[in-house]
Amino acid sequence: MQPKKQYKKVLLAYSGGLDTSTIVPWLKENYGCEVVCFVADVGQEREDLEGIEEKAKNSGASKCIVQDLREEFVRDYVFETYKTGALYEESYLLGTAIARPVIGKAMVEAALAEGCDAISHGATGKGNDQVRFESAVAALAPHLDVIVPWREWDLRSREDCLAYLAERNIPCKATLKKIYSRDANALHISTEGGELEHTWNPASDAVWTWTVDPQKAPDTPETFELTIENGVVTEIDGKKVSAFECLNELNERGARNGVGRIDIVENRLVGMKSRGCYETPGGTIIHKALRAIEQLVLDKTTRIWRDHLAIEFAQLVYDGRWFTRLREVLQAAADEVAKDVNGKVVVRLYKGNCDIIQKDSPNSLFNFDFVTFGADNVYHQADGKGFIQLYSLPARIRALNAEHRKQQEQGK
Repeated sequence: MQPKKQYKKVLLAYSGGLDTSTIVPWLKENYGCEVVCFVADVGQEREDLEGIEEKAKNSGASKCIVQDLREEFVRDYVFETYKTGALYEESYLLGTAIARPVIGKAMVEAALAEGCDAISHGATGKGNDQVRFESAVAALAPHLDVIVPWREWDLRSREDCLAYLAERNIPCKATLKKIYSRDANALHISTEGGELEHTWNPASDAVWTWTVDPQKAPDTPETFELTIENGVVTEIDGKKVSAFECLNELNERGARNGVGRIDIVENRLVGMKSRGCYETPGGTIIHKALRAIEQLVLDKTTRIWRDHLAIEFAQLVYDGRWFTRLREVLQAAADEVAKDVNGKVVVRLYKGNCDIIQKDSPNSLFNFDFVTFGADNVYHQADGKGFIQLYSLPARIRALNAEHRKQQEQGK
């Protein structure tokens, strides 16, 4: 058996949770390396970041880097993805998946700046994140090795990890009582585990941590106006907002009205199905607002093509293929389509519902003069005959050929 490769310095994607707190001393013991912890601030709960540098150092890290990625995350990843109309398996707004490339990119940049010769993460072998993180490393710094403790160590449970830390007198606030597995960022909160592991069980109130129960939401609808420029929301009620400010405010409005909850069973990249409950209040509002303007400005064939683009882009993001030539090509196409996606919408939120009740665009293809049943000078009713004859020509030829074959058979 060959001796395990040793490293001088390893950068660990660190959350401060039980798993990554255990990985710090494990890396030092098994690879004889210095460990630098990297924390990506993508808008998770502020309390999750409190004291995280001290926690990392108490676990044995030589340094802890906390990088604020919130504006970049929303501007360059969330908004760029939502331009495409991406919706994974017709319902998931990709809250976790969109965050992984911005974290992966920042993690690689930090590793290179710190002179690390390897990167480590705490993703398990059953999930999607292992693929997303390691694909980012492969694309951006292929010379860096990746260490994945869950593929190597003999720790198999929370009990094992807690015991491992206790043996080394490393403080940890985690307990055995944790029921759910959660991931949070500025776009969404995902919840898995607990009663959700059986599809017949309804999600309890404890599952939802961000949005108000729609039945308990205010009895008065909330309405407001959004301005959209080139497929991006730029103003709320006439006030200019940055990408993060926009999402943050729409999150608050959506959450208090019970908007953005879904409970789905999805196909994971690794082949198994999983159930997750997702809360994406602001993202839901943005998605619906953009689609409303698209209804006005995209002609039929462009809309069909954009629908194909949305499916392909959603699959790409979910599967961790952000840093690929295909993503660049699809993004360029989405940007071209978005040049026409300009206008204003009025949004109404009410007890879990998000409705677009008014919409207008300077690029709108809707013209009352064209669709009115009254007299007009732009469309002649008699033109329909020639159009239908050409439109139905393939079906007509098929029917005539069938009749001809039938006559031939009868004549034999």
